[in-house]
Amino acid sequence: MTDLDAAADFIWRHARLIDRHRFAHLFLGADAAPVVRALRAHQNPDGGFGHALEPDIRTPSSQPGATMHVLEMLAEAGAFDDPMVGDVCDFLATITRDDGGIPFVLASAMEHPHAPWWQPADESSVIQTAAHAAVLLERRRAHPWLDGATAFCWERIESGRVDGAYGLRYAVAFLDAVPDEARAVAALDRIGPRLVEEGLVTVDPATLAGETFTPLQYSPRPELRSRRMFAPEAIDAHLDVLAAGQQDDGGWTFPWPAWCPAAELDWRGYVTIDALKVLGANGRLAGAPAALS
Repeated sequence: MTDLDAAADFIWRHARLIDRHRFAHLFLGADAAPVVRALRAHQNPDGGFGHALEPDIRTPSSQPGATMHVLEMLAEAGAFDDPMVGDVCDFLATITRDDGGIPFVLASAMEHPHAPWWQPADESSVIQTAAHAAVLLERRRAHPWLDGATAFCWERIESGRVDGAYGLRYAVAFLDAVPDEARAVAALDRIGPRLVEEGLVTVDPATLAGETFTPLQYSPRPELRSRRMFAPEAIDAHLDVLAAGQQDDGGWTFPWPAWCPAAELDWRGYVTIDALKVLGANGRLAGAPAALS
């Protein structure tokens, strides 16, 4: 069984400030205000966010990788009415390309330490565009930026121009959140078989290895449309594996390369909270708040 006390000990010992406040709010009933204040410390004058809020981009400059975390954390804190949400959308509008998509990473990140896979590209990013749009759509937050981003995501998804596990993961998140349910379900029914055929998901946890995505990474909560892509037995089996992934120090770890010690600890705090959220949302965490169970 998951040891929430051990997880708390790991968070207090090793996690960054923002994740300590997130943990306290999500699992200990603490107020959300400290989460909001901690996020604001990462904001820049241009309205965007940086300062290593995305652990693998250690730049102070504003980056879409960081603004994605801002939306996610404000949403989970129940603080989506905070002005920072509008600031993020306004910032995204300044970096949006003609097709409605945003870059994977801005060139300014190259001036500071960053993981080697964060590289600028000429093509707009489905990952970043869909990730931001999904949170805004799920919370029904309107903004002019979202119109073009939504059209971009639909065009890429319905033309089959979404590649790789990360791209499809965030495309699925978009389809879980977008209002047009019939259109989204039809797209999910096409994507589900593709994930298996192209080896982009490991359905049998006995064969899990490396950075392969699991059904829980595509569909972390039971109420999501995307649960239709996976058998209940596969979800249950992966929940068992996730629960068993708690390390001796109380935290969880991650399968991608740890390229610097600070980023490794930052990510471990983040993925520990994520594991607890998924377990709680699926009724696998004793003592979890009602919002997670």
